Amino acid sequence: MEPGYRLRLYLLTAVVLVCFGALLNRLYEFQIERRAEFLNMVPGNRTVTVREPGTRGEITDRNGIVLARNLRKYEVTFNLDEIREAYLAQHVTDPTIERVSDERGLPRKHSEKDIVAIVNEWTIARLRKLDLARNYNATALRTHYLTHGGLIPFSYRADLTYDEFARFAEHNLELPGVYLTMRPQRQYPFRSLASHVIGYLKQWEKGDIPEADARRFNHYIGDEKGIAGVEASMDGILRGPEGRKTIVKNEKGRTIRMSDYTKPGTGAKVQLAIDARIQYLLENTLRHAGRAAGVIMNVNTGEVLAMASVPDYEPNAFIPSIAPKRWRDYNSNKQLSPLTNRAISPYAPGSTMKVPTAISGALQDMAGRSFSCEGFVMYGNHPVGCWIWNKSRGRHGSLTLPKAIQQSCNPYFNKLANTIGWRAMVDGCQMVGIGSRTGVELPNEKPGILPGSRAWRASNPGAVMTPALTAFLSIGQGDTLATPLQMCAMTACVANGGRYYQPRVVRKAVSEEGKTLVPDKPKLVVDLIEAGIKPEDLELIRKGMSMAVNVPGGTAGRVRMEKIEVAAKTGTAQTVDNGEKSNNSWVISFAPYEKPEYAVCVLVQNGGSGGAVCGPLVKLIYQGLFSREEGVRLPLKPQREFAGHTDRIEEIVIADETPAAAGGLQPGSTGESGDEEPVLGETGDEVGELAVTADAAADDSVTPVPTLTPEIDVEGTVIPRAVPVPEP
Repeated sequence: MEPGYRLRLYLLTAVVLVCFGALLNRLYEFQIERRAEFLNMVPGNRTVTVREPGTRGEITDRNGIVLARNLRKYEVTFNLDEIREAYLAQHVTDPTIERVSDERGLPRKHSEKDIVAIVNEWTIARLRKLDLARNYNATALRTHYLTHGGLIPFSYRADLTYDEFARFAEHNLELPGVYLTMRPQRQYPFRSLASHVIGYLKQWEKGDIPEADARRFNHYIGDEKGIAGVEASMDGILRGPEGRKTIVKNEKGRTIRMSDYTKPGTGAKVQLAIDARIQYLLENTLRHAGRAAGVIMNVNTGEVLAMASVPDYEPNAFIPSIAPKRWRDYNSNKQLSPLTNRAISPYAPGSTMKVPTAISGALQDMAGRSFSCEGFVMYGNHPVGCWIWNKSRGRHGSLTLPKAIQQSCNPYFNKLANTIGWRAMVDGCQMVGIGSRTGVELPNEKPGILPGSRAWRASNPGAVMTPALTAFLSIGQGDTLATPLQMCAMTACVANGGRYYQPRVVRKAVSEEGKTLVPDKPKLVVDLIEAGIKPEDLELIRKGMSMAVNVPGGTAGRVRMEKIEVAAKTGTAQTVDNGEKSNNSWVISFAPYEKPEYAVCVLVQNGGSGGAVCGPLVKLIYQGLFSREEGVRLPLKPQREFAGHTDRIEEIVIADETPAAAGGLQPGSTGESGDEEPVLGETGDEVGELAVTADAAADDSVTPVPTLTPEIDVEGTVIPRAVPVPEP
């Protein structure tokens, strides 16, 4: 064969192969990649399957007052694939936009379909004629299309009035790819009331569509998701079953009919243990403190009747999404941190830890033991002083357990703790929940820190529980951290005679069909009497707390009431607040003494002594609680969010001692006498350094990120903004 002929044959073969490859490539494009597009061009009807989210269940208080409900929301969404198909039915090609991408560190220009130009020219132009267009974020629309195509609808408007909804409905058939829906939208009718308990929502994550659902549906709408509070912890049962509908469309993309429809279901109704009126009382009491937390529990069931944290926030601000500026405002001040639930966050507990120390001693049969207070106890070169020594170089002398609780004597509890040893201390504290999560139905509950525990030893390799560290633990200083909920649950256990119930904010939950998903049943965790404490020894602890309130010289005299015997223990823990020396002020309490009903814990940051700051607040809470037994109806109305402050509060007085005087507190001078222990040692000693460590850990929290509202950009500004006309 001639060489020239062979060369021509090779060239011809190469050309045939290239053409065949190009043909295969085009066949793949038309039959695989663009199959749906060309099928839609074929005259004839087609069906579109739409997934609808279920309706979220209501959240009520224990008396049926609705705290979270659903309103009708009129929304307009775009199926961007359908809009593009309708556009191409009357145009030859897509408009394009030049984009620059980064390929291996080198900028590269390329063209892509300009879906924003299509929407503005084809859909928004028609909406403008109907006076239904609004500015939007075009960048978000373009990203949405590149990521999801037509599977997930693009939310264009969720702010329709009823009149606008009616106009959309009237002209909907003229708007291919534009869907008008009526969906439930979450609303919190009492606004910021119980916001840290209820929580907030974010829109569903568009990248979380199950692969099976992506094949089943042409149009997918997911469920909102709870990311804080009970909305998060009960999210699985609050969500309702999904709905499904099949829509028949003609070749022009217009809806002909709906061929079948499965209505979305409703999620479970969740009833909280919270009493809305008691919650309102607690919140308005705490709002005179700047930064504070409080818990009120039923001592006989473990039910949390109220839990509040200030500053707080407005959960309606997150529906359907939160403005970026408002989100920045919520997160701008880490000291205030309004999204943090301080009731389940850890703080140095100070002398309130003397009650768990007393419990640990009673478990070792040491409740009847007396110890002497000489003003301080030396541990190496470090004295741990009693408040009476630091104040006036005084000393308490020999003390029994009730007297030591009444007068909050540091050396008594230092010696008790070191007599029984740190292991017995840890065992006793753990028995009443110190150092571990309570299991309350709220996300992000912190366990606190219990020095000597397995968790503490794991995070401090090589650390040894010295006598000094054991002494600090006994009085709630050093590394020790506890949450207000932990301290309230422990107090409830002492109040009711030794039964520790798991705290619960969810009372029960019932499905739409009437099935009980969460039963109303207390959970007994431990019985201290069965664990080895003698009833008479537990009574010594209770007696000491009563003496602290009702006997002269007690540290909790400002809690005292006329007709109700209240028992309490104060606490003042040395911390550092934004680089400045500060205190955590506490009161833990229960009442009535003989037949306890309530346990109340209040924490105030940057306060003076626990007795001077928290004592009047606790008294006001009890006045409100027991006024109900006299026929007084506690007030309840929508609550505005409280911004809080970081000011130092030395003392609080009650200006109006009436049952409904939750708003009658003013910072000022004290009205009653009653000593309170100040902070421990001298500035710069080991005590202060340990307290600084505890305070830094207390403010460390993670905030779940919600859905942020996309801001209007230039391309999405389809309605010119009004320009002020200067006056002549």
